[in-house]
Amino acid sequence: MSELPPPNTTPAAIVDALKAVAGNPPKVRASFAKGRCVRGTYTQSESAGEITRSPSFTRPSRVLARFSVGGGNLKVADTNNLVLRGFSFRLGDEAHRSDILVESAPVHFARTLDQMLAFLEARIPGADGKPDAEKVKAFSAANPETLNQAHYIAARRLPASFAGTTYWGVHAFPATNAAGETRFIKFKLAPVGGDVTLSEDEARTKSADFLHEDLARKIAAGEVRFNVMALLDRPGDPTLDVTLRWPDEDKREEMRLGTIVITSLEADDACDGSIFNPAHLADGIGHPPDEIFAARRAAYAISLAKRR
Repeated sequence: MSELPPPNTTPAAIVDALKAVAGNPPKVRASFAKGRCVRGTYTQSESAGEITRSPSFTRPSRVLARFSVGGGNLKVADTNNLVLRGFSFRLGDEAHRSDILVESAPVHFARTLDQMLAFLEARIPGADGKPDAEKVKAFSAANPETLNQAHYIAARRLPASFAGTTYWGVHAFPATNAAGETRFIKFKLAPVGGDVTLSEDEARTKSADFLHEDLARKIAAGEVRFNVMALLDRPGDPTLDVTLRWPDEDKREEMRLGTIVITSLEADDACDGSIFNPAHLADGIGHPPDEIFAARRAAYAISLAKRR
């Protein structure tokens, strides 16, 4: 393994490193800076209670959500196929609120906080505005699991629409159902119309903001719908290592918790004035046990304070 930073890396150090990788732009999110705030509705399925007793997922509610493009650069082009697409959404009311964060890859780029900091520090640009390629190569060779996310992205074509992209939760959430039974699930947001992608030739004709322009058109046409799916665990599934997928994850049993319909664009202030806090989970969905999730609650609050 490569030399990692001292143990007990802090969430604040992660936020600083994310900002440094992006060139330290002021008053923007440390990650998924470019995005669009939206509103919608959630309707539960008849089988949601078999998976979780959470009022967030077993009752209808309004939805606040945000589509985004990965990285801390507000000017990243929507045609950039090396970064993630993100979707954050809030279900339920203030008494039973759940904030869920999903992205266009089913794994994270680091297993531990120490490894995440080392990954980011290897990619901080030098005086020429570019990261040290040899440093990145050496770190990747010593930590091959940190490339699992990049390999997943590279193997797929450019998403043609925020509304035509599958989004994954990389964490394993303990879900407790109406009968008091608990098992691990992973969240998956599946577009009702299926995934839509672009060829390289098609991508070259698109504007730097084409995903955002397309989103407005599709909302107006009533075409932004996602099934909220729960992937169901099996004995032996990894729940602590977010760089790994569950075995046969694409083929395993899943259940539909409900459906999100995005109905309108929303002023960005509605999403920017606070955070989608992954630690906000209504009873029936517990906190994942992995180290990355544990750090996210503090990291999001620190990022919010910095951009204010």
